[in-house]
Amino acid sequence: MTTAVRTLEWRLHLASPPAKVHAMLSTAEGRAKFWAESAKVVGEYEDGIEFRFSNGDTLPSRVIENSPPHSFAVTYWAENKLTFTLEDDGRGGTELTMREFDVPKDSADRHELRWISVLLALKAAVDFDVDLRNHDVDRTMDRGFVDN
Repeated sequence: MTTAVRTLEWRLHLASPPAKVHAMLSTAEGRAKFWAESAKVVGEYEDGIEFRFSNGDTLPSRVIENSPPHSFAVTYWAENKLTFTLEDDGRGGTELTMREFDVPKDSADRHELRWISVLLALKAAVDFDVDLRNHDVDRTMDRGFVDN
């Protein structure tokens, strides 16, 4: 029996230009400001990322597309493909579209909630230089808290 899957899609407007948003997504320093406690580059060809979250979990990932300032894509949980498409909004900002492919339907709700948290943290970090995360090992998403 095949597990039914979905593609999740979120759109977000950012006041910052695409190059600044792309740098947040594509660099270890940027990802550490909104997504994970650290997201260092690993591997000989700099296409690997090791995400480390505040609860101690780590997640190996791999960059599968990096086309500044228009797109960035990685593998994510269970080798799902995660893409970020960045378009200039014509006023100095960015229209971001995030898609996560092949999400099992039975876990889609949980994925959707996590991405809302991550994307709002991205907006706060890139547009306002604010970190919304609590960085508390006892108050993480896997314990029912809204936090990346």
